[in-house]
Amino acid sequence: MAQSKPQGRPGRKPSLNAEHVVVLRAITQEQPRSSLDEVTRELFRRSGIKVNPVTVRKALREAGIERLKPIRRASERAAQGRGAGVRTGYTEAHRRIDGASGLNTDLTDAEWALVGDLFQRDGQRGAPARYERRTVVNACCYVLRTGCAWRLLPKSFPPWQAVYMSFKRWGAAGTFETMHDRLRQQWRERVGKAPEPTAAIIDSQSTRSTAQGGHTGFDAGKKVKGRKRNLVVDTLGLLLAVTITPASVQDRDTAAKVVAQACAKVPGIKKLYTDGAYGGQCAVAIEKTHGISVEVVRHPGNRSTGTWQDAQQPLWPEEVAKGFVVQAKRWVVERTHAWNERCRRLIVHHDRSDWAPLAWVWLAEARILATRLAT
Repeated sequence: MAQSKPQGRPGRKPSLNAEHVVVLRAITQEQPRSSLDEVTRELFRRSGIKVNPVTVRKALREAGIERLKPIRRASERAAQGRGAGVRTGYTEAHRRIDGASGLNTDLTDAEWALVGDLFQRDGQRGAPARYERRTVVNACCYVLRTGCAWRLLPKSFPPWQAVYMSFKRWGAAGTFETMHDRLRQQWRERVGKAPEPTAAIIDSQSTRSTAQGGHTGFDAGKKVKGRKRNLVVDTLGLLLAVTITPASVQDRDTAAKVVAQACAKVPGIKKLYTDGAYGGQCAVAIEKTHGISVEVVRHPGNRSTGTWQDAQQPLWPEEVAKGFVVQAKRWVVERTHAWNERCRRLIVHHDRSDWAPLAWVWLAEARILATRLAT
């Protein structure tokens, strides 16, 4: 006679309980465009429970949280006509008063008072400076703003050889970076922020190079042959770290170096906002190495991940426009790229060396902050 199976045999206890589902619901509401792996990591960060992403996906489905793909519509800019009714170019608000050299790229007295001591050599050995340091710095600002060759400096400035050697010495010593860091702290205090930020944003920009040579590559995504600037900025768009690599190097491969520089300069960084290029294993490596939280902010029209939708809310595909869409927090770094491109020296890489492009970026950002603080 066959034996009957025991009745009421208990099964395996589920990995996620009702409290974990509440946490999952909060995560998907705060980060609706996060991937399944990112939701799993955030669950571990908040609840301390480590489960497989498949288990998380099953729990989300049982809770009525589905992922919907967006419906793309025509861009509002395209519908209104690109550039229609938009005032572009310089206005009176952008124009500066001409300086001692007869050009409006010179530092004003108020701006020089903020940073002049960084370029002096008081108490050091050697012959006294042949040319006034302020005039040499003004010449560097002129080259940065106009993008001209060193040999084409106007005669109102010192000889280009002297200006270039001073720029090389200051760039190697990190004077422009020190100048920017001082002004960044002063500006953050003026707007009511702490001197050092706790959140940062990372992004890259590929710019073409000239026939001067140097380390260049081809960015197949942007169709650009040149170099790539990798920036880490704070939530105000102020620069924290920058690296220069060939354009062929992927964003995920350049993130480690520039994030390490930012964390070394500002140890208090706790949050890092990125785009989809830094997601996946790159985000995991940054979190493990530096102990900071990485949040990937994706475009609303990203159809690879979609958007988490709760069954308790109305379910319909989200309509988004093509092209650029302002993203909370992460769009700040895009604005910083636009600030840099006001300087014609940064539109194209004219320098063969690796240190000069870094010095130009620090000087450009410091120049912007000096103008703000002196106004």
